[in-house]
Amino acid sequence: MILVTGGLGMIGAHTARALVDLGHEVVVTSHRRGEVPSFLAGDVVVESLDVTDRDAFLALGKRHGITGIVHLAGSVPGDDPVEYFRTDLTGLLNALDAARTWGIGRFAVASSLGNYIGRAEIPWHEGLALPTADLPHLIVAFKKAVEPLTTHGLQDTDVQPVVLRIGSTWGPLMDPESPFNPIPPYISAVLRGDKPQPLYADDGGDTCYAPDAGRAIALLTITDTLWHTTYNVSSGRPFTNRELVDALRSTVSGSRLELLPGRAGGAGDNPYLDITRLTEDTGFEPSFDIAKAVADYVAWRADNSR
Repeated sequence: MILVTGGLGMIGAHTARALVDLGHEVVVTSHRRGEVPSFLAGDVVVESLDVTDRDAFLALGKRHGITGIVHLAGSVPGDDPVEYFRTDLTGLLNALDAARTWGIGRFAVASSLGNYIGRAEIPWHEGLALPTADLPHLIVAFKKAVEPLTTHGLQDTDVQPVVLRIGSTWGPLMDPESPFNPIPPYISAVLRGDKPQPLYADDGGDTCYAPDAGRAIALLTITDTLWHTTYNVSSGRPFTNRELVDALRSTVSGSRLELLPGRAGGAGDNPYLDITRLTEDTGFEPSFDIAKAVADYVAWRADNSR
């Protein structure tokens, strides 16, 4: 059985779904969110867990034969950065403690594409040295620390660490007005019949649809042999706002959308993640381009608020 912490969140739920589809039993944890997505209902075991409670975390191993962990649980920073770091660091250390105590085979943990900030090379690949740089958000700062904490925390054990440098991800279950990805709020405006602010046609980047991200993480959790510790998780190609608008025009009749020419910052390339390592080791290929993702998401939102 595989444990997915934060398993009712967007990425966690899609990871759990992919693991079930790949033939595995799954237990998911959730602290504040109680509603189980329709695409998971009846297919996973749900445990209420505050990951900062070490005793409660370790007690999961007495109720379930857990063989692998995907640690995706995390909080959203408030006004106190130290409290945010304390909360998420405690959760990570408890998850590492559980992995060591239970003697599992593999421990996958969420990192971020934000670790590449400061590297001018495109695409970003796992072999790049991570630079010292000003980071735009507390979450990115913590994710950068997650990597050495995880690999050092599992040294001299038989637990294999897998660091997931997850790209910008969106899709079903994401907050429709999320500040972390511009696509859901833009689509929400269109679905309301509003006219969103015009986008620059050639701006864009690498964004991954949540079911694809979940399947990539699932494959990195269960593939027999992995040859690396760190993997980019994303679509592996940049999209443009022109492609997004074209997809919406094809999907939502009567949508009022405008594009500004070029890029907001002038000529240049949109960044994206190289997923060669992921593909070679697991066989992963994304199922959704931006057009398919938009169509699927609009259909989902017809029956779901988020």
